[in-house]
Amino acid sequence: MSGINLAMALVLAVLYSVGFFLLMQRSLMRILIGIVVVGHGANLLLQLVGGPPARAPVFGVAPPEEFADPLPQALALTAIVITFALTTYLLALGYRSWVLTGHDEVQDDIEDRRIALRDRPDGSMGEDAAEGDPEAEGDPGSAAASDAADDSDPDEPAAVGAAPGSGTDAPDVPGRGDGDADGSGR
Repeated sequence: MSGINLAMALVLAVLYSVGFFLLMQRSLMRILIGIVVVGHGANLLLQLVGGPPARAPVFGVAPPEEFADPLPQALALTAIVITFALTTYLLALGYRSWVLTGHDEVQDDIEDRRIALRDRPDGSMGEDAAEGDPEAEGDPGSAAASDAADDSDPDEPAAVGAAPGSGTDAPDVPGRGDGDADGSGR
């Protein structure tokens, strides 16, 4: 790796690190600056991937070996447009927040907190069911119940086509499961 590529890699790392750090803040202006910094990092990455500067890809002006790859330039232009659109949206959002509340801090949603603190209903399919939990074992939608069903032996009477009176609601199949050893069904 040459010196300039290492320097560009460090610049990209700093741009992405600062941008993502700012995106995690609660102030809309910091989030906006984070979007802009990450957008600049994406543009720099695309130009770095495009390779060294070369001739314009126009036939007849230069041999094809000297052409620059136009794809990274097109992607960089697209990234600029997306960054601009997000910037204008976040500016409008920040302005509206400032007008309504007097600050640009993103606050927690009270309804989300209420739902998070609410008890789970019975029979919910929560992932945090512990092993040996009586509710998890009785819940047919829980992971513990599905694991227990997978461990059952298909040759036991609880399988499909089981004998009548075996405790299952399986349909009677003629010639099977009536208790005869030969399976004739008589």
